[in-house]
Amino acid sequence: MGFDLERFQGDVDEELVCPICSSVLEDPVQALVCEHAFCRNCIQEWISRQPICPLDRTPITGTQLRPAPRILRNLLARLCINCDNLAHGCQAIIKLDSLGTHLEECEFNPKRLIPCEQGCSLIIPKDEIKNHNCVRELMNLIQSQRQKLSDMKRELSEQQFQLNEQKREIQLLKEFMKAIRISNPLMKTIADQMERDEVVRWSGTLPRARVTRWGGMISTPDELLQTLIKRTLSEINCPSHVINELMENCHERKWPPGLNSLETRQNSRRLYENYICKRIPGKQAVLVLQCDNTHMPEDMIVEPGLVMIFAHGIE
Repeated sequence: MGFDLERFQGDVDEELVCPICSSVLEDPVQALVCEHAFCRNCIQEWISRQPICPLDRTPITGTQLRPAPRILRNLLARLCINCDNLAHGCQAIIKLDSLGTHLEECEFNPKRLIPCEQGCSLIIPKDEIKNHNCVRELMNLIQSQRQKLSDMKRELSEQQFQLNEQKREIQLLKEFMKAIRISNPLMKTIADQMERDEVVRWSGTLPRARVTRWGGMISTPDELLQTLIKRTLSEINCPSHVINELMENCHERKWPPGLNSLETRQNSRRLYENYICKRIPGKQAVLVLQCDNTHMPEDMIVEPGLVMIFAHGIE
C-alpha cells in the first residue's frame, strides 16, 4: 500500500499515484513491457492473482518488474508529507525521502525505543513504558538466557557425541588397517610408504630454521613444555601417525646414540650444523625429520625424526 494522499502538502501529480491502491507510490516498481508504475507490494499481490497489468491488461510477471526510473523516484523524494505520528502530536512536515530517518528519531513515535528509567535500563518501546514491570521483564530476560544456555549445552553435547563417534570409527579403522598390515606384508609395505610420503609432503610446507646456540638445547623437557609443542604440531597439521613419536623423541632417552648423553653430544657438536631443521612456529623448537636428513650418520638421526627444544637461539 502507498502513502495516503491527504498526508501531502499541495497537489500530487497523478503519475506519482499507484493505480491499484490510489495512494502515492511506495517503493515504486515499473513493468518493463507497459512501463506503468506501481507500489511494489500492490503489484506483487495483484499478479499473484492475475498476471496482467491492471491498466492495459498486458501480461506481466514478477521477473519483469524493475525499480522505477530515477526521475520518478526523485519527484517522489521532493514531496512534503506529514509525520506518521500526527495523531500523537507531531506537527513536522518533511520530505518523503527523509521520512524514515525522522520516524526513528521522532519524539512522538509511540514505538520509539527508549531506556527504562525505573531501574532495569532495558530498551523498550515508548508506548509500553506505562505497563512495564522491571522485575517481570528481568525475570523473562533471565529465563530467556537460561533457555539459550540450555540449548547451547544440548548442542555441545550432541557435537561431543558425534565427535566421540568419529573418534571411535577412526580407531576401528586404524585397528582394521593394522590387522591388514599384519596379515598382508605387501599392504604393510604400501601403507608404510604412504605414511612416509605424507611426512615428506608435510615437511615441504614447513619453513627452514637455523639454530644459533646449540648449547641452549633442553635435553629433558618437562611435561607442560612437551604439551605446548605437541599442540602446535597438531595446529600445523602434523600427520597424526607420527605426532606422538616425534614428541617422544624430544627427550634424550629417545635420542639417537650420537646425542643420548652429554659426552656424545659434545663429541658430535661439529656435526650439528649439517642438520636440516624445520621451524615449529612460535616456539623455540625445531623438527629434525629423518626424510630431510638422510645425509646424516645413522647415529645422529632417528625415524621419523625428533623434536629439539631450546631455551634460546632459534632463527
